Amino acid sequence: MSDTRIPSQMTTAPLYSPAERSRRDATRWTLVQGILAPVQFLVFLVSLALVVHYLWTGEGYQAATLSVVVKTLVLYLIMVTGAIWEKVVFGQYLLAPAFFWEDMVSFAVIALHSLYLFALMTHAFPPGALMATALAAYALYVVNAAQFVLKLRRARLGGGA
Repeated sequence: MSDTRIPSQMTTAPLYSPAERSRRDATRWTLVQGILAPVQFLVFLVSLALVVHYLWTGEGYQAATLSVVVKTLVLYLIMVTGAIWEKVVFGQYLLAPAFFWEDMVSFAVIALHSLYLFALMTHAFPPGALMATALAAYALYVVNAAQFVLKLRRARLGGGA
């Protein structure tokens, strides 16, 4: 027999078990993630403005390039510290069931940012293609950030806060 309830009527498993919630609340890595996430978003906004300015005017290539490099380094930092947080809370460094899809999209975000760095260092792409790669990475980053915000909102609204 199929379930005829609408999704909002279905109960979902909590995001965190009581033990996971306790570990989440006790670890300093939760605070680290809470600080790095908005810092990364601010770096993203500044970099996005610089990249778009370069693409629009043809000026400011060095500033745009430096901003993408900084954004990528901050991304690497938040990914490493996030993996540590996931290990402390869920017992595995990545792909814990509660954050599986967020981690999968994070891998794609990291791949695009890394492609940018590789192409920059090897001169594999001309400036316009580099900036297009950055924009593609940024678009996927926005999707990934939205995934995390929605997941954390769900946790706060009763799905495992």
